[in-house]
Amino acid sequence: MPAPYSAAPTAHLPTLLSSPYDQPPAETEEGGYHYNGDVGGYDGVPRDEGSPRSSYEDKTEVNFTPAPNQYGTRAYAAVDEGHGGDYYDEKGGYYSDDGDFDERDDWEGDEEGGFGQHAALDTQHFGPAPQQLLRRHKTKKKVVLTQGNLVLDCPVPSKLKGFLSRRGEEEFESMRYTAVTCEPDDFPSSNYSLRPQLLDRHTELFIAVTLYNEDEVLLTRTLHGVFKNIAHLCSRTKSRTWGVDGWKKVVVCIIADGRKKMHPRVLDCLAALGVYQEGVAKNVVNGKRVEAHLYEYTTQLSIDSNLQFKGAERGLVPIQVLLCIKERNAKKINSHKWFFNAFGPVLQPNVCVLLDAGTRPEAKSIYYLWKSFDLHSNVAGACGEICADTKGRWGVGKALLNPLVAAQNFEYKMSNILDKPTESIFGYISVLPGAFSAYRYLALQNDEYGRGPLASYFKGEALLGADADVFSSNMYLAEDRILCFELAAKRGERWVLKYIKQARGVTDVPDQLPEFISQRRRWLNGSLFAALYALVHTRQFLESDHGFWRKVMLMIESFYSFINVCFAWFGVANFYIFFRILTTSLESPTFHLKGIVFINTVAQYLYLGTLAACFVFSLGNRPQGSRWKYMAATLIFAVLTLYMMIGAIFCLVRAVHNVHDAIYAQMIVSLLATYGVYLISSIIALDPLHLATSFIQYLLLSPTFINILQVYAMANIHDFSWGTKGADSVENDLGTVTSTGQGTVEITLPTSQVDIDQGYDEALHNLRTRPMIIKGEAPSAEKELARKDYYAGVRTNVLLLWILSNGCLAAIILGTDTSSTFDAGSGTTRSKVYMVLVLVFVAMMSCIRLIGSTIYTLIRLVAG
Repeated sequence: MPAPYSAAPTAHLPTLLSSPYDQPPAETEEGGYHYNGDVGGYDGVPRDEGSPRSSYEDKTEVNFTPAPNQYGTRAYAAVDEGHGGDYYDEKGGYYSDDGDFDERDDWEGDEEGGFGQHAALDTQHFGPAPQQLLRRHKTKKKVVLTQGNLVLDCPVPSKLKGFLSRRGEEEFESMRYTAVTCEPDDFPSSNYSLRPQLLDRHTELFIAVTLYNEDEVLLTRTLHGVFKNIAHLCSRTKSRTWGVDGWKKVVVCIIADGRKKMHPRVLDCLAALGVYQEGVAKNVVNGKRVEAHLYEYTTQLSIDSNLQFKGAERGLVPIQVLLCIKERNAKKINSHKWFFNAFGPVLQPNVCVLLDAGTRPEAKSIYYLWKSFDLHSNVAGACGEICADTKGRWGVGKALLNPLVAAQNFEYKMSNILDKPTESIFGYISVLPGAFSAYRYLALQNDEYGRGPLASYFKGEALLGADADVFSSNMYLAEDRILCFELAAKRGERWVLKYIKQARGVTDVPDQLPEFISQRRRWLNGSLFAALYALVHTRQFLESDHGFWRKVMLMIESFYSFINVCFAWFGVANFYIFFRILTTSLESPTFHLKGIVFINTVAQYLYLGTLAACFVFSLGNRPQGSRWKYMAATLIFAVLTLYMMIGAIFCLVRAVHNVHDAIYAQMIVSLLATYGVYLISSIIALDPLHLATSFIQYLLLSPTFINILQVYAMANIHDFSWGTKGADSVENDLGTVTSTGQGTVEITLPTSQVDIDQGYDEALHNLRTRPMIIKGEAPSAEKELARKDYYAGVRTNVLLLWILSNGCLAAIILGTDTSSTFDAGSGTTRSKVYMVLVLVFVAMMSCIRLIGSTIYTLIRLVAG
């Protein structure tokens, strides 16, 4: 497909990973970045002012270890003034000690137009050019404030200009920096402006990419996917909304949660795109603390996850990028507050799309999400299919060799095939995942009294100190669930939520057990308390403007949710009851299994011992510190599950022989319905591959999902990260801006084109070389003792209630002889009746999901 606009001849785009570093760098164990499920990113030490990659001041001396000298034995020339050696001149050459001028370039291009190795030079007199320009000069200058705010228009690097297919417009040739000294809610009223507003452009799509400490590979994976989706919008030349200049209606907002939390190579990527420039930002403006740094630029380049530049020659279009770097880490919900409450009122978008760094929207996915809002005026929110990244095509790749990834792949698939379509039919999806979802900006707005979806959504961000009870704190771990409920139940409105299967987002899932446990702790606790909140406030559906039948459907869905909460609460007890019944039934004389009593005794004590150990681990250790303990527990449960499955097969055969008994017939039908639903629904959805690649792993790890995850979550309901520590301190590493009177300030920043170009070359060099290991200490926890005691006390009470209720249920059901459950003449026993009751309920709920999934598929086929 041709590019949406005619691209002028441009310079070849650089290849960032050229020889000898032709592969993305491997992260190291010590000082590297590792996946952290709690925050959805990578652990690591944030960029600090003492690192070699800080802003280079005039008097800063930096030691840089160069690559091996391939041109001779002479050392690199000194760079510091006063030590002699070569130094850079604005004409593009170098002066040596003897004053001879040499017009040599920093880099010699390779055949593909990329940045190759340094040219082989005659090093007899001066040695090779330094690989990195270490010093950048800053100049003091007076700047006129824009309506009382510090706004700077900074020229883009010369090398970047050479790559551009469009020139001559300010948005392409200058980066706009704004130092924001107010809170998000005050942004619109503090006379701040954004470029699309100044250019009088309507924003149809406002896309947020939230960033914490993810690395450059994860960020570029997301951004490149977004940029390709925007290029697709511009290729729809027959659309009434989109077309060749459709990019002017889209703004991509990257929100970094804490300046010093950012991965150092992420800033290099953003600098390579022209969005970011080092040395421009300041800490204080006229005595006011800077809360966020805004960088605005319309980039014409993209970098894929292999760190290769892409541009107009690949059909990409200009992208309006707004980079918001928050000065302090204040959690993801605060990033969304900047997006919705600060920038949203200024741009007044139609549809807002939320993405996490690391989630790659597949081709046309953003268009499909937007189209659901365009076609249906009552749609308030929509989400696509979140897929686990299996590192292969069609959902089959090498990542599935990891049983943990395979189990999550099956879980994601069945949720997208059964749960999301069913909830979409009802009109209320319990959660639109923040990793890839979209909202109608109008539907999010509060009423004239300040009550509404956004007010409820951001209520959790204001919960600090002793004012935050455990229920609210855990509920707002899943604030996206609260937002979904508030939208569907909004007073006087009839908003619905939809699932769009064609929109797909691919994301990494934890491949290590500790990270997986930490991630699910937040998910499970948040979903449980958010579900209780929705159940308690079910009456709000009746106060909405939904029609009678829609309200009936919402009431049915609420009852369905109540059943799910009950099953989740008693999940540990139910699993043990079935394990005990199925294994003890093998002791029946009808099976003629010798020594089975001894095996069962060992298995049952091993089960209970491992479960007790999980409680001990959860109360006293972090998963990251108990890796092998949790690994052993997972393996033991997997072996016991395999033994239980063998027992289930024996019992199923016995039940078939006794099929004339109504109870046994109900057991068989219920089992077939439960597992048959997986097969039938996957075939109807034309997506059955996960059954072959991931089903067995999911079965074997099911006790891990039920026992280990539930126990850890319940034992840690008092644990949630506020992420606002240090919010009252003012940093000084970027410098301050002081007033000189009459609306002007004095500021120190790089002004010459040479200095700006040096910063750009430095960013490209950093991306080409292996990442530096930056060490430091993570900030220590500083929580008040009274609050800790309160949280721990509530944790103990809830955990005790959960253990006692599950224990009582198991004791009541298993209080009779369970070995004769599958005997023909055993009559109606307590265990037999309970098994039938549970199986029938599970089968009924599975059938409801199958019916909903089928109706959704038929509607999609008919309506398109």
